[in-house]
Amino acid sequence: MLTLAPVCGPEAPIARANPVAKLAAVALLTTVALVAADWLTPLLLLAFVAAVLPFTGIRPGPLAVRLRWLWAAAGTVVLVNAVFAAEQTGRTLVAFGPVEISTGALLDGTAIGLRVCVAATAGVLVFATTDPTDLADALTQQLKAPARFTIGSLAALRLLPLLAAEWRQITTARRARGLEGGWNPLRRTRLFASTMFALLVGAIRRAGRLAAAMDARGFDTEIPRTHAREQRMRPADWALIGLAAAAGAAAVAISAATGTFTV
Repeated sequence: MLTLAPVCGPEAPIARANPVAKLAAVALLTTVALVAADWLTPLLLLAFVAAVLPFTGIRPGPLAVRLRWLWAAAGTVVLVNAVFAAEQTGRTLVAFGPVEISTGALLDGTAIGLRVCVAATAGVLVFATTDPTDLADALTQQLKAPARFTIGSLAALRLLPLLAAEWRQITTARRARGLEGGWNPLRRTRLFASTMFALLVGAIRRAGRLAAAMDARGFDTEIPRTHAREQRMRPADWALIGLAAAAGAAAVAISAATGTFTV
């Protein structure tokens, strides 16, 4: 069953950090990776993320499962940008008919792919080490986010496993009634569309009941709400943000020193 619980050890240093501090650290790293147009800066940032991995308490297996499609997408980005570059510069590596890949285009594509890897890996590390309830509490307490929006989003995240269970129930019930697509692509498409429609109708009904329940509990009022779980920014959280800022500055400084940094 799909779950949204963190996949790390509860005593890991990154797992115990404030969710807002982790989001700020990821925002700093991602901003530096997206601003820099060279390949060395995101590569150094990716090395920093890899160095932080032992402090997250995440096992390599669950992390690889969560990253496999994102890294595959990054590889596709590299290939597409290398093949369809506006200008092929440098030494030609591949020349097969109309397809041509040069060193310059490959480096540019690699730079874009590495930026995708930095943003994806850092984001997955944050959400794999953060409980959704703690994230909602931190957003409402530290960032003063509206409780109605934050708690509603938390409830939606908690209901995702229910959607997966309902999808299996609908497909199993239809299979028991003999409604299967088999090898017919048109029939499979129709069954998929009807299943999605049934799931959407159930989700809208559930969202309506949830909104009515939240309004009955005063989530639409301006009265300040209290919190059962208090989230604080500790010195270790500020140190995490400072470490991310230092890593970004060091990556830019090294790239500039080697003459590869571009914006």
